[in-house]
Amino acid sequence: MQSPADGFTWPVYHGYGPPSEDRSFGPVPPWRAFAQKDPAAGPLDAPDLTGMARQRGERYQTPGDIDGPDGLTREARTVNAALVLRRPLMVTGAPGSGKSSLAYRIAYELELGAVLRWQVTSRTRLADGLYTYDAVARLQDAQLAGKSPPAGDYIRLGPLGTALCPHRRPRVVLIDEIDKGDFDLPNDLLNALDDGEFLIHQLARVRPARGKERSMEVLTSEGQRVRVHGGMVRCGQFPVIIMTSNGEREFPPAFLRRCVQLRITGHTEPKHLERVLRAQLSDASDEKAQEGIAEFAKLSETGQLPLDQLLSAVFLIKDIHDSDLREKLLGLAMHPIDRPQEQ
Repeated sequence: MQSPADGFTWPVYHGYGPPSEDRSFGPVPPWRAFAQKDPAAGPLDAPDLTGMARQRGERYQTPGDIDGPDGLTREARTVNAALVLRRPLMVTGAPGSGKSSLAYRIAYELELGAVLRWQVTSRTRLADGLYTYDAVARLQDAQLAGKSPPAGDYIRLGPLGTALCPHRRPRVVLIDEIDKGDFDLPNDLLNALDDGEFLIHQLARVRPARGKERSMEVLTSEGQRVRVHGGMVRCGQFPVIIMTSNGEREFPPAFLRRCVQLRITGHTEPKHLERVLRAQLSDASDEKAQEGIAEFAKLSETGQLPLDQLLSAVFLIKDIHDSDLREKLLGLAMHPIDRPQEQ
């Protein structure tokens, strides 16, 4: 579907096939345009998506059927909305439904480089995602050298902080299991999500020499050096932010209104399960695959099963010819995670 603005074509993201030839996300909404304060500070190039991470994106299978004139599933259409609107995507769904893998699929298809992953725990604070400052190491070095070294040498940006640096192409940052974080974390994120910037306070306090600009280099989470002016890190293009949640808590309305929301469903449908198996285990016979799918579907009626249990089960039985042994192995590899395993 062609848009008159800048030759933009909907959709940007399809959710299947090889990397896309369309590199444009379309015109930026006026309220999401971030003016880069220092064009000379970038842009940075992202490391390539390689190895297991690339395979994860390449083999990801979008659940659901194509249900519109744009040739997209509901999931792919929602991803496109978040990309075009430059809004974070909040992804919820059962454990093992592929929420995190979606970030790798987006990075693979749109060739946005390595995924910046921020794994959230109960002890995670906003500062962990933006940057860390090693004041102890700086003090020790100052005592040894007899003078205070530059503060920037002891600052390292976190995954979100790196994503908000000026890059040649928007970076994909995965904020994984945000529902496990501190109660205040979603609200603490609001300014960064709204403004596309954050302040490094240790650099903002540095007094520049007379006639010189106040700027300093810091390290990104990937080891690249980026120059920061006035202590402020500000994106040129809003990153592709994917936040995942297992639905273990509710989020404040002020936080949710800044996101495009997607709930992943349908990962127990036989057609989808077959696509997943063909992508991951192409050497498994149709007979073994159907045995695994049938058992997975039956157990899913009474409990919650992640997709990786199906993959593990079919991998176990794909070279086993005895039907009784296959049945026992399927029962061993697959059991609902929301109830105790039977002895």
